[in-house]
Amino acid sequence: MKRSMLLVLVLFIATAFAFQQKQQPAGLKAAIARGKTVYENACLACHQPDGSGVPNMNPPLIKTKWVLGDKKALTKIVLKGLQGGEIEIDGDKYHNPMPPQESVLNDQEIADVLTYVRNSFGNKASMVTAAEVKALRAKLK
Repeated sequence: MKRSMLLVLVLFIATAFAFQQKQQPAGLKAAIARGKTVYENACLACHQPDGSGVPNMNPPLIKTKWVLGDKKALTKIVLKGLQGGEIEIDGDKYHNPMPPQESVLNDQEIADVLTYVRNSFGNKASMVTAAEVKALRAKLK
């Protein structure tokens, strides 16, 4: 009896885990699709269709610590922009400021575009959710 209960419990957990894994990619795929549209409308001019950026002006989005690293830091850059000075990526310096998008894009759009960028151009990183963007937006006010 105990053995059959244990077996049922293990099967239930395995089924729930498999269901969750199937749901994650669907949510990820939808976020990436929506994010691509946001990218094409709001980011492409500076960061280019392939995410390569513009030398000495706009940084690339390809496999950098800025994109693949802390998603809160990346979200903050999109919300508040990056003004003044320069940033260095892989020895190259970029000088063009990034304008803040907090009044241009809503939480879902920011989450989707960051998910797109973090999973495009050869990148592979976790999703950014609208709830994460909303929480950071509130914290930064």
